[in-house]
Order: sequence, then C-alpha cells, then structure tokens
Amino acid sequence: MGENPLVLHVRVITPAALAPEVLKTAVDCHAVANVVRLPGAAVDPAGDCIEFDVAREGANEILADLRAMGLKETGAITIEEIDLSISDGADEAEAAAPGHSEDAVIWEELAARTSAETRLTWSYLVFLALAVQIAAIGALLDQPILIVGAMVLGPDFGPVAAFCFGVMQRDLPLIGRAARTLAVGFAVAIAVTLACAAASRLVGWIEPTMLDDRPLTSFIIHPDRWSFIVAVLAGVAGILSMTARKSQALVGVFISVTTVPAAGNIAVAIALAHWDEVGASLVQLGVNLAGLVVAGIGTLLVQRFLWSRFELGLNASAMSREP
Repeated sequence: MGENPLVLHVRVITPAALAPEVLKTAVDCHAVANVVRLPGAAVDPAGDCIEFDVAREGANEILADLRAMGLKETGAITIEEIDLSISDGADEAEAAAPGHSEDAVIWEELAARTSAETRLTWSYLVFLALAVQIAAIGALLDQPILIVGAMVLGPDFGPVAAFCFGVMQRDLPLIGRAARTLAVGFAVAIAVTLACAAASRLVGWIEPTMLDDRPLTSFIIHPDRWSFIVAVLAGVAGILSMTARKSQALVGVFISVTTVPAAGNIAVAIALAHWDEVGASLVQLGVNLAGLVVAGIGTLLVQRFLWSRFELGLNASAMSREP
C-alpha cells in the first residue's frame, strides 16, 4: 500500500461522441491510474464524465492531448491536487513517469497562475502601497526589521513571474499586462507614500536630517553587482518555488530583493528633497527587477528543456510497453 500526495485528479466533461477517444487516451497513458467513466452524468454541458488520477510528471502530455480534442470548447477539463492517495495503481503510475513529482512543472497550471498574477486588483495595489509605506518608515527610522517586513508583504514577484512566463511563451498580451501591473502598482504605491511623507513633513513628524545617517539601511541606496547577483538568485528560487508550489521558499525570495525598499526610499527622498537618493533608489529598483527577470526567464527555459526530455522518456516508455 502506497501513500502518495503527488498525484493530480482530472475530471473531464466530454461530448458522448468523444468519450471513447478520451477514455483511450487516459487508459493508454502509463502515468494514469484509477480511470472512471460516468456515461451521461454531465448536464451542462451535456455529455459523459471521465475521471482519473495522473502523476504530476505525466500531466503535461495528457492535458495537451485533451486540449487537442477541443474539450476546452465543447466540455471541460478540471484538475485538482490530491492530498492523499492510497493506491498501488497511483504508485505504479508515478513510477512509470520519468523524473520526480516534486520537480514536475505543469505548464497549464503555471499559465493559469501567472495570468491571475497580472490582474491589477485593489488588493494588489493596497498590499503594495502598505509594503512601500512600511519600507519608507523603515528607511526613515533606519530599522532593518521594518524593511524585512515590507519585503515580505510586497506582492510584486507575481507580475514579475508572469512577465517571465510571457517572454518564454512569446505571449505579448501577457507580457503587456504584467508590465502594466508592475508599473502602475509601483507608481501608485510611491505616489501614496510620497503624499503621506509630504504630509508628515508639513506637520513636523519627519525632517531631511533623518536620511543623512542610517548605516543599517544604507544598502537601499547603494546598488552594486551584489544587488544584481542576489536578485538573480532570488529569481531562480522564486520561479522554482512557484513551479514546485513551495510557498515557504517564496517568502525567502521576497526578503532577498530590494524592490519594495527602493520604492519606499524614492518616496521619502522626494518628500525630503534628497535628490541624489532618488536616482540611486531608482537604479536599485531597476537592478533588482532586471535580475529577477533574467533569472526567471532562464529558469523557465531550462525547466521547459528538461521536461521536454522527460516527456519524450514517458512516450518512449509507453511505446515500449505496447504489445
């Protein structure tokens, strides 16, 4: 008896005429187990319901086959993760699929996730504005703990990942939406923080001398090669954490890059007329974003190359088992 949580459950609603082809596709795939057919069970859209479990490593191939049948238009394909699967068949399906489930990249899932990250929602703008304001206060008070808190709160890696995925897929609309979300998000967050900083200066809560000497947070205004290197490493980790669904690793990525602190420092530097710091912070922001994008695109390209080889291995394995 095996207990394997790294299996996906797929539910397909298909027109009755296509059901035999869908069923054959599922049964013939050695990464699939526990196939169920419910004739006439679907009401809207009308048709059959076919369900099965598939190892994550083999999901891309079978999802591509189902899409090629036009089921997106005539039916539906629903995928969900299984927290626990106690099935020898599921274990055998995973063993038949080359690679490891923990490393599997499901491109349909990543496409849906990155597309969602490009939405310019109120919650995105609020979280980014709050993060930039906390970072600005951290810069004023020279408090690294506030800077770290702001980094964790910032939601800006999502659009960066979407931008990288769009470049890999040559999806110009996705690239445009991601770039817009990043640009508008940071512009709004900086504008809100600038307004708060200007109001604070008018009432005497802050003054220009607060930015004169701050040894603990001066890294924000000193971009160098290490800033780029750290951003590259964080970009690799960020993409891997998204494709492997390791949310705890993604938190570490947020803490590593200086995008949000740089944006916060831009706002307070403008409000307090520290114009040299404005330019330095803009460079820091640009260096970090460039590092994230370069690393993200490179990581996705490597993953696509590796998983294309694994999928070829899965096809070869299936052919070798055919009588």
